[in-house]
Amino acid sequence: MKKKAIEKVPFLGLTRRSRKKAVKYIGVTAVKIIGHERHLFTEVYLNQKDRMDVPLVRIVLTKKDFGTYFPEKGFWSRGRIRGTTWSNSDLIWYEHDERIMRASDYAAECILSTPEDLARIKKFCCDRKDANYAWKWKDANWWTYIDDVQSGISAKEQAKRSRRSYERRQQALKEREDNTPEIDEEQILDYADRVLFHNKHYLYYKKHGVRVRVACSKCGGVTERRWKQGLSYESQLEPMIDEPRQGYYGICPLCGLTAEWLAQGNVQFRSRFKGHIFVGQRYKTTGMVFRYFKVEKSYLLGLMEEKGQPVMGNACEELSGVEIARAYFEAGKDIQKDYHKGSPYGGNDYWDDCNLYGLSNISIREAPIFSGTYDAMQGTILQYSAMQEYETAKGICINPVEYAERYLQTPQIEMLTKLGLIKVVDRLMECRYGIVADVNANRVDAFLGIRKEHIRLLIRHQGEESILNILQTEKRLEQHWTDEQIENLAELSLEDRNGWTDVLEHMGVQKVLNLIEKYAGVKYGTGRSCATEKLRTVAQTYFDYINMRQALGYDMSNSVYLAPRDLNAAHQTMVMESNQAQIDKRIMEVDIAYPLIKAHYRRLRRKFFYEDENFVIRPARSAGEIVMEGRILHHCVGGDRYLGKHNDDISTILFLRPTTEPDVPYITVEIGTADLMLMQWYGEYDTKPDQENINRWLKSYINRLKCGMNGAGEDVGDETGQQAPAMLA
Repeated sequence: MKKKAIEKVPFLGLTRRSRKKAVKYIGVTAVKIIGHERHLFTEVYLNQKDRMDVPLVRIVLTKKDFGTYFPEKGFWSRGRIRGTTWSNSDLIWYEHDERIMRASDYAAECILSTPEDLARIKKFCCDRKDANYAWKWKDANWWTYIDDVQSGISAKEQAKRSRRSYERRQQALKEREDNTPEIDEEQILDYADRVLFHNKHYLYYKKHGVRVRVACSKCGGVTERRWKQGLSYESQLEPMIDEPRQGYYGICPLCGLTAEWLAQGNVQFRSRFKGHIFVGQRYKTTGMVFRYFKVEKSYLLGLMEEKGQPVMGNACEELSGVEIARAYFEAGKDIQKDYHKGSPYGGNDYWDDCNLYGLSNISIREAPIFSGTYDAMQGTILQYSAMQEYETAKGICINPVEYAERYLQTPQIEMLTKLGLIKVVDRLMECRYGIVADVNANRVDAFLGIRKEHIRLLIRHQGEESILNILQTEKRLEQHWTDEQIENLAELSLEDRNGWTDVLEHMGVQKVLNLIEKYAGVKYGTGRSCATEKLRTVAQTYFDYINMRQALGYDMSNSVYLAPRDLNAAHQTMVMESNQAQIDKRIMEVDIAYPLIKAHYRRLRRKFFYEDENFVIRPARSAGEIVMEGRILHHCVGGDRYLGKHNDDISTILFLRPTTEPDVPYITVEIGTADLMLMQWYGEYDTKPDQENINRWLKSYINRLKCGMNGAGEDVGDETGQQAPAMLA
């Protein structure tokens, strides 16, 4: 589309306005020839006297392209005349604050200047062969003709872009396949058999008295031998073998191979063992490709029928492998992974550059690495990755694809691996970069945020995370601790979120360690798990105690507070004080949130108060008293649900207590305020003490309420509705 030429075309202009108040926008159309191509111009004007010369938008449409020009802002947009998403389906000239979702409102507000404009749009947008295309409902929503053409153009362009993208991907895929070196399949399978299956073979056997029939899975031969010495002279001349035993190893009498004995009765028809292996090869000049193989070893015992009994006829084993994924590494390029797929329709196998979905997803996991891989790395971008050192230090299978990807992202991994900081590398393999202080640093101390003099200590512990955390804390606090102090702190398994560093403002780290050792009664560095667990438990208790002291506003410069004589007793005291502070805060909050409980107390007391020689029952004086009742009896009556129902007169919370102890919580009762129905009652820990007698007493009490026989007696406590002090004790 020739945008510069289109901008030079004079605006069509609005010749006359509409007098309908609902009309906000008026469209004007024209067909012009630009560059030997017909263009449909659609200009939308505001229905205002001073806005008839310059349109809000100029929408230009051809058979193959479209665009929208905003004269006031002077820029072009590729957006369609109407938004393509649910959240943005307005016409393109609408402002965001004018958003209307109903098409009928658009039709009333947006009209065309003349019927000729509609005819011009329909003629340009509708093909002659599709005479029935112009439905009547589209005439009111005239923009839908333009939108349909724009939609078709966009769909064709999207299909073209997708096709080009697919062709480029297929071309790149073919290039990778052509440049991938060939492999020695026999050598790979032999390595897999040795590493994955340990060259395992079976000797199948079936005993018949003193003789045994043997079939070897390696050579496939079947023979019969005597396993027990006979008494006759002829039997001593027969070939002998050791007695076969399930799970033990023996020697094949035919090929002399050592294999595992397996009784015929314990053999399945076909046994399979599976595993995976990586093969690394040089790719192009300095690149690497890691090929992921699935290897399978099958054992088969052939049986035939003889005199109605199954008899071993032969045996064999088969080793096969298939490549299921490849990972390509090139300098300056992102990692590319290709996957081996099978088509269920054509029955053919092919390579693709995207993975499968769902449960069929191909996962690349840890597996043994072919021995020739590290020789192939020489001269590539992974030559100095220290992958072989990492695999040797781990002593188990690793994922070279993941390691190479992480190495190219963080080259410092080579330095960490060669220094022996294997556990730090393990964290980076898990993408736990929170342990890194400066990802661009070239020195270990700057990279990890520790002091240089403690690098040897970290190496000695192979980069243990607990040691690293203490070293980073030391550097952050600008402290200087000895190796012994660091190891002792690491044994306590301290974390910053526990707030243990706050105590260092009042005492030295050695004094803290000495206190914890004294309270625990065991020494550091014993290597015994029970001693370490004791130290950690005491440390957690001590720092929890210090944090509670500080939170309650105590003067922590007092040595008595820092080093209490009895840690457990002091901790328990702080717990009780903290709980009391929380209770006071909760009571204050609920008294403010549910004020009607206190305001309705006098009315509810006159209605529900009752006392006899055994029990006294009364309503709660305030929301705070209900909360205290729930905490003392350890049930949920203090929750917002019950407080809200009592506050709104839906139900009433009553306290049932012995007449001899009217201030001691015993039973909590919930009763319907209007219908006087007993909803529930519970005692301590949601139990129902003396259930038979309490049920009988409450039934009698409800009957008195319904008969109007319940008179208000003298209540125990404050008549003003204030909370009784005895309840808070």
